[in-house]
Amino acid sequence: MAFMPFLVKPSSSQDLWSERQLTFKAQNHELDHNQNFSPDSQWIVYDTRPNPAGIALNDRIEKVHVDNGNTKILYQVESPTPFGPGVGAVSYHPFLNQVVFIHGLPDSDADRPYAGHRRLGMIVDESSGNQSYWMDSRDITPPFTAGALRGGTHRHQWSGDGNWLGFTYNDALMVALEEETGKVHDLRTVGVAKKQAPEVKPDLDQPGENIQGSWFSVLLVQVVAAPVPGSQEISRAYSDWWVGKKGYQKEDGSWQLSRAFLGDLVDRNGRKLTEVFIVDIPEDIHKAGDAGPLEGSHTTMPTPPGNTEWRRLTYTEDRKYPGVTAAPRHWVSSSMDGAFVSYLAKDNKGLVQVFLVPTLGGESMQVSFHDTPVQSMVRWHPETREFAYVCDNALYINRLDGLGNPGNPIRISNEFETAPFSLVYSRDGNRLAFNREVEGFVQVFISERP
Repeated sequence: MAFMPFLVKPSSSQDLWSERQLTFKAQNHELDHNQNFSPDSQWIVYDTRPNPAGIALNDRIEKVHVDNGNTKILYQVESPTPFGPGVGAVSYHPFLNQVVFIHGLPDSDADRPYAGHRRLGMIVDESSGNQSYWMDSRDITPPFTAGALRGGTHRHQWSGDGNWLGFTYNDALMVALEEETGKVHDLRTVGVAKKQAPEVKPDLDQPGENIQGSWFSVLLVQVVAAPVPGSQEISRAYSDWWVGKKGYQKEDGSWQLSRAFLGDLVDRNGRKLTEVFIVDIPEDIHKAGDAGPLEGSHTTMPTPPGNTEWRRLTYTEDRKYPGVTAAPRHWVSSSMDGAFVSYLAKDNKGLVQVFLVPTLGGESMQVSFHDTPVQSMVRWHPETREFAYVCDNALYINRLDGLGNPGNPIRISNEFETAPFSLVYSRDGNRLAFNREVEGFVQVFISERP
């Protein structure tokens, strides 16, 4: 999939999208790289954390109207404390007026504060008077329960059909085992929850710690503390994203539900590298595989369902600057037809650029050639092979042709004083919302296609 690098051509005034500020209140309005537009694209949802790491201190989920700037509170914690429970990282359902977000455990206090292994998914249904309920179940006491996890799910993302939620995960039992043994056990990985699956009934013998949820949850990828050099073993799976609206199309024409993610491994020379992976998800996730029980044990993580398969997509160890870049922090993302996964890596000049890799496997290709580093993750148009990103403190879009080759990037905004972040397309693709810092607060802006 080789092609000739292009030069960035100056954008004309006809290329610029109109831009306006939507929020003005002296508080933060974090989009946090989610699907923030409501199904009708009339509202944008966000959280109000006081700083990027301040979910524990946040007690509200809000939304702002795209046309008039009116704001509404969708959810508010009844008894917030400096230690949690905390809420944040909210996303809209693809076609229902429902949102999902991180919610810390209700018993959070100074001794048991909000943490990566002490949070779940909360769903709020606007069509039912903002009724809220737990997405996932949690069971940290034996006997453990299949379909319930034992730690913290976060960065919840709806699938294209709304019947699945993807997330990253940290295990409370592994945190405790690490503290007890002094050996590494707290390893991040990725999982999914399914709406239409067997009911999960954990023992609610620890109020506030064991939680009854509504979806069936499993982990997808096994991780190990010390990957064998040169193997495909992973010590950390994270920054995951749904592939396409309904997965990717296999060579036989069938569609495969899957998530792409970043995985940390050790190459044959003993170097830690981050590469792009993909995991195929079976339709039936309540049946255990050969690796062990879905619910795990005191000393082992929950294991993936049978017929769950993950594979490596990128092989960058021989590049001048190997691996996926850690800065800027970003998530992989996917074209909506599921054909490509996008990520950021350094080119031969040491500049961060946009790269794509086919989901069916094959050579990665560089699709941006800027003279300064790309500053954000890639967001894809909901219907076409158009993608957006930030460079030079400005918004850019590009498009792939039928063969997957990019055109010339188009700058659609003037250069801002500070870099915009957390881009997100509206459902029809005619608007881009994003965050910018204004006088010390994160505000929501919107750009509209001419």
